[in-house]
Amino acid sequence: MKLSKRRIVLTGGTSGIGRELALLLAADNQVVVLARETTRSMQLQAEVPDIGMEHVDLSVPEEVEAVGRRLAGGPALDGLINCAALQNTPVLASPDFDLASIRREMDINLTAVCLLCATLLPALLTRQAAFIMNINSGLGLVPKTDSAVYCATKGGLNIFTQSLRNQLADTNVRVQQVLLPLVDTPMTHGRTATKLDARDVARQILKAVEAGTEDTDVGKVRLLRILNRVAPSIAHRIMQGA
Repeated sequence: MKLSKRRIVLTGGTSGIGRELALLLAADNQVVVLARETTRSMQLQAEVPDIGMEHVDLSVPEEVEAVGRRLAGGPALDGLINCAALQNTPVLASPDFDLASIRREMDINLTAVCLLCATLLPALLTRQAAFIMNINSGLGLVPKTDSAVYCATKGGLNIFTQSLRNQLADTNVRVQQVLLPLVDTPMTHGRTATKLDARDVARQILKAVEAGTEDTDVGKVRLLRILNRVAPSIAHRIMQGA
């Protein structure tokens, strides 16, 4: 699918990889960004007035369902890119671990994805060709020690993507995912490990959409997948110390 003159719904479009995706897509497409009303969302709209903005808190399932149904009943939709994510790093045994963070992290990273796919699917199915692209992480293949809830949501996203792909195999809707290593975004601020450039990663994501690739492993995730297949114990030991 050539990404030109398409109408695409995007989450996470006000920061990091999502913002780069919004800017790249807006050059020749109609982009609708789902985000809370913040300084970042206002800055994006001021920078690119043509970008549509739907204010919604992705951690509130009722709001996500409502905006999904509203968009599905509007102008034609060609694609959905689920890019929003939240990662908390404390271990559960930490004295300051916030139990309320569990629900918020799971709702943003997984529940919102499922709800948007379900509510927008009727509209996507009316198009000659449409796509759902879920932005995932290598942690969806092999978890690291901290961020247990985040790793669980990414593992769940991997399985959800595969299952939805099976359900829609005989339809016009392609279900894709990109699995990423560490990328230089506000979410990874302060981490000293080597990071990929967010704009370069966004370009790779859009290239995968156009190519129709089902699962795209970026950077070190390619090696992680191979290692997890041939020597899973080694892959897990490496990620345990990550």
